[in-house]
Amino acid sequence: MGHGDEIVLADANFPSDSVCKSGPELIRASGHKIPPLLEAILALLPLDSYVAAPVALMDLVPNDKERGLKTPVWDEYKLIVNRAEGHEVQVEQVERFMFYERAKKAFAVVTTGEGALYGNIILKKGVIPEPKS
Repeated sequence: MGHGDEIVLADANFPSDSVCKSGPELIRASGHKIPPLLEAILALLPLDSYVAAPVALMDLVPNDKERGLKTPVWDEYKLIVNRAEGHEVQVEQVERFMFYERAKKAFAVVTTGEGALYGNIILKKGVIPEPKS
């Protein structure tokens, strides 16, 4: 994975197999929830500081917005991301079908056992600094 590549952490309802037919590597983590995976990944992978929003969430469809569906997992993701980066990170919301199209261009899709609705998240990889000597 290089600078600017994206990785998708997909919830249990995400069409990972279908999306990966377009090219991304499919990584199975079916027994795992996204928050601990997100923490582990961000310990090794810095986010892209050259883009406005290096994190993307799948936005609610209009019906779910109208009925006021809550997405508490988003707050958990934001806390994890902000803690890992040491500052508040901009997060964008991407319309469902645009999210699928973007996922098809990702480096990899990690399919998880995450049961939270709208639990999908895309991370854009930043630059790993050279170790200080």
